Amino acid sequence: MPAQKTIALPELLALEALIDAGRPYLERHQLGIVNAGEGGGLPLLAVTLGNPDPAVPAVGFFGGVHGLERIGAEVVMAFLASLVSRLRWDSSLHRSLESVRIVFMPLVNPGGLQRATRANPKGVDLMRNAPVQAAGPVPWLVGGQRISAKLPWFRGELGAAMEIESQALCDFVEREMLTHSQSIAVDCHSGFGLADRIWFPFAHTAKPIPHLPEMHALCEILDQTHVQHRYVFEPQSRQYLTHGDIWDHLYMQACGRPNCMLLPLTLEMGSWLWVKKNPRQLFTRSGMFNPLVEHRQQRVLRRHLAWLDFVLRAAAGMQRWLPLPERRAWHEEMALNRWYRGQAAQGFHGAHA
Repeated sequence: MPAQKTIALPELLALEALIDAGRPYLERHQLGIVNAGEGGGLPLLAVTLGNPDPAVPAVGFFGGVHGLERIGAEVVMAFLASLVSRLRWDSSLHRSLESVRIVFMPLVNPGGLQRATRANPKGVDLMRNAPVQAAGPVPWLVGGQRISAKLPWFRGELGAAMEIESQALCDFVEREMLTHSQSIAVDCHSGFGLADRIWFPFAHTAKPIPHLPEMHALCEILDQTHVQHRYVFEPQSRQYLTHGDIWDHLYMQACGRPNCMLLPLTLEMGSWLWVKKNPRQLFTRSGMFNPLVEHRQQRVLRRHLAWLDFVLRAAAGMQRWLPLPERRAWHEEMALNRWYRGQAAQGFHGAHA
C-alpha cells in the first residue's frame, strides 16, 4: 500500500522549518498521522531538546489541542522560535539545557487547525476524550457529552479508545516526561473570560491534588518574581467540572508511578479582552478565540512568552523552590485557604481550553 500523502498545512511547514533551523540541538519526533480525508494525512509532530537524563527535571509546552484556538499554538511556536534563535548565541541557554529536558508539541490537533474547528476531524473534543469521569455535576454539553459528534464538546463513543491525537500526546508525555522524577507541563488555550488564567488539576473533581503544596510553591515564586502579573492562578474546579480532561488523566498516571511528580498547567487566555476591544470579532467564529488585530496579537505573544520563559526557568531550578518536607504542611494550609476554604466554585466562565 502506498504511503499516505501528507497535507502542507502552513503551521506544520513552519514547525518543520523551526526544527531544521534548530539542528543539531532539536530532535524531531513523528507520533502518528491524522487522517484528514481525501486530501491526505497530517503528521503529529513533537520536538525535544536538552538533557534526556531522567535525573534532571522535564518541562513540556503544548498547543493547538483545539483547532479553533490558533493563538495557543502560535504562543508555543513563538516560544520555540525564540529558543531556536537563542541556540545560536546564548551560552546561558546552553548551560540551562544541561539541567533540564524540554519537549514541545505545538500542534496537537492539526486536523482541527486545518478545518478551523474545536474538535478533531472526527468531531471529538480532545480535552474531553481521556478516560476520566467527573465526580460531580458538569455543565450541560460543556462538561463533555456523548450525544453526538455534531454537537460541541463530544467525548467520543463510550468504550472507544482515545483518539489518535490524544493517545499520541499521552504516549509522548509518558515517554519523555514521566520518566523524569519531576516535570511541569503547560498547555496553551484561549477561551471566554476577561482574565488570563492558569489552571491546574483537578478538572473532574473539587478535591485538592496530592501535590497541592508544590503547586502553591510554584504560584508563590510566580507572585514574587512577576509582582505585576495579571494571571489568575487557580484549580480549574473553582470554575466548573468536566469529564475526560487529558491533564487530569496524565497527572493521575504520574501519581501512580514511584518517584514521579507532574505539575500540569493550562494557560487559558481570556479572549473576551480582545472581543471587548474589537466587538466586530463577535461576527467571526475565529474572532471569539483569537486576537484578529495584528498589534494586539503581538502584545499577547509578548505577554505570554514571558510566562513560558518563567516556567522553563522554574523547571530548571525546581530543587531551589520545591518545599522541603517540613514546609509542605505550611504550603498546603496556605493553598487550602487560598483556593478551597470558604469559597464556593465561581461558576462557568467559558469553554475550557
